[in-house]
Amino acid sequence: MPTRRALLPLLASTLVAPASAVAGLPRVERVEVKKRARVLELIVEDRVVWSCRVALGRRPEGHKVREGDGRTPEGRYELSDFVPNSYYYKAIRISYPNEQDRERARRLGVRPGGDIMIHGLDPAIARQFRRDHWLFNWTRGCIAVTDEEMDILWASVVPGTPIDIHP
Repeated sequence: MPTRRALLPLLASTLVAPASAVAGLPRVERVEVKKRARVLELIVEDRVVWSCRVALGRRPEGHKVREGDGRTPEGRYELSDFVPNSYYYKAIRISYPNEQDRERARRLGVRPGGDIMIHGLDPAIARQFRRDHWLFNWTRGCIAVTDEEMDILWASVVPGTPIDIHP
């Protein structure tokens, strides 16, 4: 039986690992989101060990500036709180807004917004569209994954895990 460490190169080379393989991984060191590619990646020892497609806010281009702008923030944040009974299956809160975001909003005279999360799917999405939910941006600024993918994230990260959200 190979060790967890021995599995990492194999998992990294396949990019998308089945849930059963991910369950045995060491704790994820960092989460990366690439908005343009609509991809979320789990990073261990600077290697992508798992990835999935994501849906973003309805206006994904650019950094979130104010409440209600429909944008997904960009920058370095942390995964802060786990919400087991979210409307969207499960959710993990992202530490947006940070001090820079609050200062930018103050200068502009707007509210920065908040409650940005990685979450599962809206239960209103019909079964036949759930697998391809990432083909359209339907959140209010959050990062959405399937419920099965949310289970993988839930088991792989802890509060305080850094998340880098790139354009």
